Amino acid sequence: MDLQLNGRRAIVTGGSKGIGLATARALAAEGARVAVVARGVEALGAAARELGGIAVPADTGSDESVTAMVAAVVETFGGVDILVNAAANVNQGGFGEETLEEQLNVKVRGYLRCARAVAPYMVGQGWGRIINVSGLAARQTGSVVGSVRNVAVAALTKNLADELGPAGINVTVVHPGPTITERQPPASAVAHVSIGRAITAAEVADVITFLASPRSVSINGDAIAVGGGTKGAIHY
Repeated sequence: MDLQLNGRRAIVTGGSKGIGLATARALAAEGARVAVVARGVEALGAAARELGGIAVPADTGSDESVTAMVAAVVETFGGVDILVNAAANVNQGGFGEETLEEQLNVKVRGYLRCARAVAPYMVGQGWGRIINVSGLAARQTGSVVGSVRNVAVAALTKNLADELGPAGINVTVVHPGPTITERQPPASAVAHVSIGRAITAAEVADVITFLASPRSVSINGDAIAVGGGTKGAIHY
C-alpha cells in the first residue's frame, strides 16, 4: 500500500530516541521530510544525520521554544503537514503535585502548544495530521500521574479533532503499552499481553505512520491501542 507520504513535511517531537525516533525513521522511509525535535542536542543531531532530516532543539514545555521551533521548520520546509507529539518526561511514579504539574506541562500542554503552533499552516493548506503518543495507563490504575496525563492527552485529542476536522486535519492518539526501546529492554512479564510478547518501538511507529498518511482519513479523534492487546478488558 502506498501511504502517499512522499514529500510530506513532518515534525516529530521526542524524536531523538524511543518511539519518536522509530517514528521519524518510518516516516523518512516513506519519503517524508522529517524535522526531529528534542532537548538533547547531541542525540538529536545524530538522529537527524541518520534520517537525512533536520534537527531542531526545543523544549515543548515552553511557549517561546515551541513557537521558535515551528518557525524554523516552516522556514526550512515551507510548511508542515504532519505533527507527531511524542515528547514526554519519564514518569517516575511519583504522586506529588509537583510531579503531576511537570508531566502535564510537557506531555499535555506541550502537545497542545505544538498543535496550536502548526494548526494555522495545516488549516491554510486544507490538510494535516496530528498524532499524539499517550499510553495505556489511560485505561488502568497503578500510577495517578500516568493515568491523569494520558487521559488528558486523549481528551485533548478529541477536542482538537472536532475543532480541526472540518479543515481537513485529522487528530488521533495512540496508546502504547510497555514498549521495547533503547531505554526499555524486553519485558519479562507479558502474561497480560494478548500476543504474548512486548511490542517494539518500530511496531508502534508503523501504526503512527499509517495515521500520518492520507489513507487514515476515516479515523479522527479516536484512541488506538498499540500494546499487543490487553487480556480481559473490553473497550468499545
